[in-house]
Amino acid sequence: MRSRLFLKIYLTLLASLAAVAVASAAFVWLGQGEEESGWQSQRARFVAALIPPDMDNRTVEATIERFSRAFNADIAVFDPRGGLIASAGSPLPRDVLDQTWRGPGNFHTMVTELPDGRTVAARLERPLRPSSRNPLAYLVLIAGVIGLAAYPMVRHLTRRLERLRVGVDAWGKGDLVARVPEDGSDEVAAVAKSFNRAADHVERLIKSHRALLANASHELRSPLARLRMAIDLYEQAPNEDRKQEIIRNLSELDTLIEEILLASRLDHVEKLDALESVDLLALVSEEGARNDVEVSGMPAIVAGDARLLRRLVRNLLQNALHHGGPPVTAAVAPADGAAILRVRDHGPGIADSERHRVFEPFYRPSGRSEAAGGWGLGLALVRQIAERHGGAVRYEAPPDGGACFVVTLPVQSRPARDR
Repeated sequence: MRSRLFLKIYLTLLASLAAVAVASAAFVWLGQGEEESGWQSQRARFVAALIPPDMDNRTVEATIERFSRAFNADIAVFDPRGGLIASAGSPLPRDVLDQTWRGPGNFHTMVTELPDGRTVAARLERPLRPSSRNPLAYLVLIAGVIGLAAYPMVRHLTRRLERLRVGVDAWGKGDLVARVPEDGSDEVAAVAKSFNRAADHVERLIKSHRALLANASHELRSPLARLRMAIDLYEQAPNEDRKQEIIRNLSELDTLIEEILLASRLDHVEKLDALESVDLLALVSEEGARNDVEVSGMPAIVAGDARLLRRLVRNLLQNALHHGGPPVTAAVAPADGAAILRVRDHGPGIADSERHRVFEPFYRPSGRSEAAGGWGLGLALVRQIAERHGGAVRYEAPPDGGACFVVTLPVQSRPARDR
């Protein structure tokens, strides 16, 4: 692949240069023919004006004698039948009228036919116009120089493409940590940066899904075991308590599976498409009434998915009720172009060493028994939903104890679809 790519680019460049050289040479060659034809016509008129037809032979001879001395040339004038009319310098044979005659030495022969049929022949050491040179040789030289100069540039480009290919091949074979160099600021560097971003995203998704699958399989074992035991006991001795235990375990399984599916779907969503105007205070008040939580604050309109925002609020309230201590309160307040939601409880709070991990899926604090359970997916979903709405969530430790989770969401800045 390396040699094929390099040869394709480099041979394309050389072929383009060769085509330009040939076309330029053809153009110059055709132009030279026209120039030669024009030069011969002008030369014939010039000589005819110097020795007109009515000039006597003596005057003709005196005229060409002056030219012979001025140009150090041998000149002869012949009549239409080839007879010699006048000459100056060394005699020229009649064969000089033959266009193929070259004569001895490195002399240049010029034969001009006049309109009246006479012919003027001159043999000079140097031509009367610049000597013609082969333009194709210059064009080939220029093409060769450009080809040599382009070699390192083309080689550098193909080498970077080769490194990009090697990195993509390694990543495609399962090496998810493989990345490609991003040196440079051209299109190749842009492709490398785009690939690295995509590889980072895919790596995060795969790691997240692996962790989610491992934790979910562990968390599902407890309700399934309790459900199996409750069913066995209910078959032996049916009663209402055992029936309610089966219903609670089924509800726990249903909620856990729903959260797993929602977390997996949010992993594939960068930004929400369908947004609607949501009154955050009204939504929090509805969930507070269902969970017997006191709600206060001021109205704040945000653009988002009402169903996801409701899940965010519900998870925060249920987390505070389950892991914190009463009283649990919620407050909504607009501030600096954002809507701030605070959910606080008065329980034992969270240890400093655990605060940066509370939003991890299925995280279980140290020293907490499996029966007591962990945080599950509740707070992890809160973070995912907040981020998909362009917001964030953080944990704060109130000075008088307890725990407080703060969600910041951008307020609506453009019209959204009404609820």
